[in-house]
Amino acid sequence: MERYSRQMLFKPIGKVGQQKISEKHVLILGCGALGSANADNLARAGVGKLTLIDRDYVEISNLQRQQLYTEQDVYNQIPKAIAAKKRLQEINSEIDIEAHVMDASVTSLEPLLTGIDLVMDATDNFDTRFLLNDMLQKYSIPWIFGSCVGSTGMSYTILPNQTPCLRCLLDAIPVSGATCDSVGIISPAVQMVVAHQTTEALKILIENQKSLRTSLVTFDLWNNHYHMMKVDRAKKQTCPACGETPNYPALDYQSTTKSEVLCGRNTVQIRTSQKQNLNLLKERLERIAPVKVNDFLISIEYESYRLVFFQDGRTLIHGTNSIEKAKSIYYQLAG
Repeated sequence: MERYSRQMLFKPIGKVGQQKISEKHVLILGCGALGSANADNLARAGVGKLTLIDRDYVEISNLQRQQLYTEQDVYNQIPKAIAAKKRLQEINSEIDIEAHVMDASVTSLEPLLTGIDLVMDATDNFDTRFLLNDMLQKYSIPWIFGSCVGSTGMSYTILPNQTPCLRCLLDAIPVSGATCDSVGIISPAVQMVVAHQTTEALKILIENQKSLRTSLVTFDLWNNHYHMMKVDRAKKQTCPACGETPNYPALDYQSTTKSEVLCGRNTVQIRTSQKQNLNLLKERLERIAPVKVNDFLISIEYESYRLVFFQDGRTLIHGTNSIEKAKSIYYQLAG
């Protein structure tokens, strides 16, 4: 246990706590800034198993704050979950790491929740967070909310049947519509959120719930603001996710084909229910323009757009925020 000796010298963890950490399974949804940093911390802390989920691939603008990735990952267009797994295995070969390149939906996420002790929220949109909230309330799995933009951030630990859930929380606090793509972000804001998230995670993993923070933490590093907000009274008996008669509304909506504009990215995602045969698609696209290929995706530059086709049936059309335009380009190339 020499690897974890300094962590074990910390009395609240000790040898018993370290053993508990090594037996736990954590799912991280999103492998961007928050996800990669949380995964790094938990892998180094010796968590028994990590499941990583992300729908995107590494781009050059990620490197400023997403610490697991390299320029080579950008050049090869490696999916973030795959690049993160590779790097984490180099950091700690003793732990089990599972990576999934996929969009989080009811059907894709539900089978992965078996045996999960904790979920780390590292998503970049509230649609996915509401799905996560309702699903984890339904299955009584604790999770740690986190978000950041500019020099600001917030984090809160959600315990089913005990604390207010995300739906309760958002009715009680104002949430900005700003995104990293619209107002930017500095990496210390990421690290501050991650410090709160990982610390709370360690408390849960060693089963020390008495030490958990019961308030919502918010901060603005640039303007020197730090605030702890008590939100106990935000819990609603009528909440559709954590109230007395929950119906989990985010779990009702399912679609085999869905198009959405990715927040602030001038990119549209088209999702279908059929997986792509990348070999056949490669042959078709090579007649139009040169393509880049790896085991997980194919990308092509077409006119002023870049299209990225994933094996799971998703396609990203970079260069437009018009769903109709994106669909037109998609059908021209993918048929």
